[in-house]
Amino acid sequence: MLFKSPKLRGLKALFTICMVFFIIHIVMTDIEFLDLAENALKRIEAACDIINATTDTDIDNQRTGNMVTLTFENRSQIIVNLQKPLQEIWLAAKRGGFHYKNSNGLWLDTKGNGELFEMLSDFASEQSLSRLNFKV
Repeated sequence: MLFKSPKLRGLKALFTICMVFFIIHIVMTDIEFLDLAENALKRIEAACDIINATTDTDIDNQRTGNMVTLTFENRSQIIVNLQKPLQEIWLAAKRGGFHYKNSNGLWLDTKGNGELFEMLSDFASEQSLSRLNFKV
């Protein structure tokens, strides 16, 4: 056996403890993901309410489980949904599909294109033909 000496067994135990500590603090639990992602969906819904109340733009936002569908007056849509197994938020717009992971409280595109609420503002503005802000 490789770890016969007490010193090596002690090092193996220390290494194992360090790896467990590292994994616990780096990997987000499903509960943490769902909490953060749910807050993001609520922010999107709240932004729609503010936009509808303060602008001439009308956005119909429908919530079904872990998905929010935004429908604009021209019938174009943006769909935002949670992907729990990957711990990502997915967004589908006319410009394409985008995946976001949480990093230090920000939902960042996995290909480095930007932040969820900034990009959602741009996509919604394009599709509605009005400047809209989802960064509330």
